[in-house]
Amino acid sequence: MAEDISMNVAGDAGESLRLAAWHFSGDGTGPKVYLQAGLHADEIAGMLVLHRLIERLQRAENEGRIRGSVIVVPQANPLGIGQFRFGRLSGRFHESSGQNFNRHFDQSLALTRTTGNFAQWQRTLISLATDADYVLDLHTDDEALPYLYMHRSFWPEGADLAAAMQADVAIIWDEGGDGSFEEAVIAPWRASGGVGKLAATLELRGQSDVSDDLAEQDERGLYHWLCHRGVLTAGDAESSPSMPAWQGVAVDMGHMESIFAPVPGVLILEKTLGDWVEEGERFARILHKPGVSDSDVVLHAPQAGRLVTHSRDRLIPQGTVVAKFTGSKPSENWSGGVLDP
Repeated sequence: MAEDISMNVAGDAGESLRLAAWHFSGDGTGPKVYLQAGLHADEIAGMLVLHRLIERLQRAENEGRIRGSVIVVPQANPLGIGQFRFGRLSGRFHESSGQNFNRHFDQSLALTRTTGNFAQWQRTLISLATDADYVLDLHTDDEALPYLYMHRSFWPEGADLAAAMQADVAIIWDEGGDGSFEEAVIAPWRASGGVGKLAATLELRGQSDVSDDLAEQDERGLYHWLCHRGVLTAGDAESSPSMPAWQGVAVDMGHMESIFAPVPGVLILEKTLGDWVEEGERFARILHKPGVSDSDVVLHAPQAGRLVTHSRDRLIPQGTVVAKFTGSKPSENWSGGVLDP
């Protein structure tokens, strides 16, 4: 049976919160893997995916088919999962400190003593992932195609993961600087060469894309990728885990176009996810002042590309990210760091 390696972390009021984790052990001949979901507590699609994967891994362990070892944390954020306010979960930022849950892991690791429950929680997650060869962090965007972030040192070898997850886009990054979970995990790998390692952040579409059908597709993709990478072997009744060629596009992070709302108002999208737009083509408009004639502000694509994500809200404040497009040249809005705050 899988070993329950759950840990306790301190809540904001000092209460003990459970960080649930399961460890599946193999015969030691395969890679070590760490999988987590819900780091941003309101991004829940990956929780269902890993819930389903745990059941399949348990069957594989019972049948002696696990070669490596797998740690699964299906709900990685016990601090954020309780932040319901006025009927809606606020899971991106820690209410007590104002910090983004997926930032400043590097600062928490640099601390020699416990200075707060936020830092303790971050160090606990890193401790679970620290010995892994492969680390996957499951997220979602607002409304989006499936895509992934991957450091350039893992690309193009990591294209098999993009193929397994049927990702439309792989965003390749070089320097983050924001102390994300993935960045903190791979920092010691990069210092030592990182041979045989891989880490990625998987964006499983949008926050509302939670269904049994999508979870089955994503769980099956993860499982076949684990088989393909030699973490476990497929069962007799299962299809071959051979990986098809990836059909998506890889884009440098600096070439991604993030479009910000120049004014507040009602967002009306004129293109759908996956659509191709030409440079200068309109893709949306913002009704700035309902009831006032000619108050529409039209949004145009700064370069040719494909619509990858857009806001799920239709009444938006000034400065919010309206949409992101792929691009073939550096974005004028790009100044380094991450795409989102």
